[in-house]
Amino acid sequence: MFFVEVILPLALAKTFTYQVSETEYHFIKKGMRLAVPFGKSKIYTAIAIELHRNEPTLYQAKEIHQILDHEPMVTAVQLQHWFWIASYYMCAIGEVYRNAVPSALLLESETVVTAQASSFHNETDLSDEEYLVYQALQQQSSLKIDDIIAIVNKKNVFPIIHKLIDKKIVFLQEEIAEGYKPKLVRYVRLHPQYNSQEGLGALLEQLKNASKQKEIVLHYFQLNATEKKPIPVKKLVESANVTSAVVKALIDKEIFEEYYIQQDRVMYSGEATKKELLLSNAQQEAFDAIQNQFSNREVCLLHGVTSSGKTEIYIKWIETFLATGKQVLYLLPEIALTTQLVSRLRLHFGDKVAVFHSKFNNNERVEVWYQVLQNAEKAQIVIGARSALFLPFQQLGAIIIDEEHEQTFKQMDPAPRFHARDAAIVLANYHKSKVLLGSATPSLETYYNAQSAKYGLVTLKERFGRVQMPVVELVDIKDKYLRKQMKGHFSDTLIAEITTALSLGEQVILFQNRRGFAPVIECMTCGHIPQCPQCDVSLTYHKFKSQLRCHYCGYAMGKPSNCHACSSIDLTTKGFGTEQIELELLSLFPNAKCGRMDQDTTRGKYGFEKILDSFKNQEIDILVGTQMLAKGLDFDNVSLVGIMNADTMLYHPDFRAFERSFQMMTQVAGRAGRSEKQGKVIIQTYNPLHNTIQQVTRNDYEGMFKEQLYERQIYKYPPYFRLIKITLKHRDFDKLKEGAMWLYQVMSQALDMPVLGPEEPAINRIRNEYIRTIMVKIPHTQPIGSTKTRLQKVLNSFEAVANYRAIKVGVNVDFY
Repeated sequence: MFFVEVILPLALAKTFTYQVSETEYHFIKKGMRLAVPFGKSKIYTAIAIELHRNEPTLYQAKEIHQILDHEPMVTAVQLQHWFWIASYYMCAIGEVYRNAVPSALLLESETVVTAQASSFHNETDLSDEEYLVYQALQQQSSLKIDDIIAIVNKKNVFPIIHKLIDKKIVFLQEEIAEGYKPKLVRYVRLHPQYNSQEGLGALLEQLKNASKQKEIVLHYFQLNATEKKPIPVKKLVESANVTSAVVKALIDKEIFEEYYIQQDRVMYSGEATKKELLLSNAQQEAFDAIQNQFSNREVCLLHGVTSSGKTEIYIKWIETFLATGKQVLYLLPEIALTTQLVSRLRLHFGDKVAVFHSKFNNNERVEVWYQVLQNAEKAQIVIGARSALFLPFQQLGAIIIDEEHEQTFKQMDPAPRFHARDAAIVLANYHKSKVLLGSATPSLETYYNAQSAKYGLVTLKERFGRVQMPVVELVDIKDKYLRKQMKGHFSDTLIAEITTALSLGEQVILFQNRRGFAPVIECMTCGHIPQCPQCDVSLTYHKFKSQLRCHYCGYAMGKPSNCHACSSIDLTTKGFGTEQIELELLSLFPNAKCGRMDQDTTRGKYGFEKILDSFKNQEIDILVGTQMLAKGLDFDNVSLVGIMNADTMLYHPDFRAFERSFQMMTQVAGRAGRSEKQGKVIIQTYNPLHNTIQQVTRNDYEGMFKEQLYERQIYKYPPYFRLIKITLKHRDFDKLKEGAMWLYQVMSQALDMPVLGPEEPAINRIRNEYIRTIMVKIPHTQPIGSTKTRLQKVLNSFEAVANYRAIKVGVNVDFY
């Protein structure tokens, strides 16, 4: 007997064994996709990870359904990496597999409704809806569930199908369908018989009365002469300015032949520049120092101030790997950044650059996957957000992690809740490749590792082209409100600076880390604030859509005209978001063109590109945005950056609030004055003497690092302690409270380290589920592996308690 061990794309911690024939046993390789039955009738796409001859003892091994690949789709290194992520971040291997592979490659079975062979039935017994389905099945052999929904124009069609099954008219079967389809482009060529001189004469004679057809044939010759390559139908139709029906008529007359060529969905048509990249002296020194560090270390941190030209150093470093035929992975924290960076790298490397992130559709992602797997010329450099980490690299030489301090590298939901920076370092270790981390404000953990010589460290202190660092000016808004020098949320200082910048034809960026118009609408009579019915938060007011929205579950309602509690019409907004800033700007600067960049304005596939391009082309004078703006975007003409309110970030209930605020403000400030002229940054705050804000004005990273490190040591936080957060969710408040207490007590007994909780978070109900959290602090002296094993045993015993089985448990390792 022959068996194959597989991973299923389900939240299951273990692998499963299936039976195969001897020929299949010799054909299947590790990393191939197999369609396997699981449960009563479902078919899933599994990945083969091992072939063996040991029969499972606990269950009867089923046979596989079919083999889906000729060659492995997943590499051995990938599988090794997946298992590491599953064990380190304490999640199921199936969850890692589901997250890692583009969903178009995860075929899932579709239920197909088929007519019974001997189906002659009395049609009068059927209801109208049943009759419609019966009629459709007379026309075609089978229907999918979606087809039936369309036929009867009803969402829930299962009762109808069940009645038809009872009457023995139809039966159900599972069918598996490939999600990815290659893109085919339609081309035409002239029929061979017309290729000679005589043939041409005969052809023109034949078409003398059909003027449009004759015209299109002449256009065909013209294109053929100038381009010397196959001619797509679309291009021919556009150049001749006729409909495609004319082309069809010529194909029917056998004058043209049509044929199809497979084409990539993401095409790059530009040319790479032949210009040699020249580094400045400071950059060259940093580049040499990096090469030096890599002679005895695997990871190096490049700590360069904003606008010091880190990207040029990366490009120079990438060149050294491409020369040896290696692949390079370039990770970025935000999709918004990829658009700017891709154009810069393509100028240099041409079509060797591939892009991979979640704004691509399924088919585009599959194509990049295959290009990386085949080590294609088009995918020598892969740029992407954290999901690009899972691509099947064959010869990975280097990983660059830009803006490595960003919290978006950490995946919060769904599992696996991995941190892309840490997972990339492990992946590089498997590939024996190098990792370069870059940031103007490194995270505390990375800088601590660099200081303790675990990583190499290279610092770059001057901006590119000797541009000076921006001047930072603090505005005390408490004082300005007292002196009545505020217009809306703008101080007179900020208004004066914006006016000056606009008069010089320069651009301005304003930063406010809140989207929407206002976070709260309050009744001035009774103090009532509209709340989300499913979450424990107030609704955010969005003026452009005139609605109140919940930013946690998406619930929305129209803007109330009166108070829901006391019917008073005296409603007012509290706080402010990007929408309100944009509206205030329109009244303060009616002649300036304003733009807004937040989650609401960048929803489409090209949402980021449209806004960034119009800002770069100076179609927008003032850009208002959330933290999307804070990352490495590069605009030459921005001379002024305004931070609307620095305090919202500082007083966040999180042990990293000061570190995050420093990073965010420094990064936003770094967008100013990136060309010849020195830029200016204005920070509006109620507390200008706050230590962190003072450190931003002095650009004093070292001071912030030492102060925060001292506090982290006292209060047992990273990098001195590792944190694991366990989140429990349930709809029943009392059951959750009881379950959380039980888990906390068992964990306190099983683990000899600080266990804190069970705590209600600031927002203790989301989507009608109450939340409790428990925190485990693991000292660096304790082995982390055995601690996690003990913790997993406790969690398994918690699941075994019948009363608590309904409570959802999420484990988040290194949640910061």
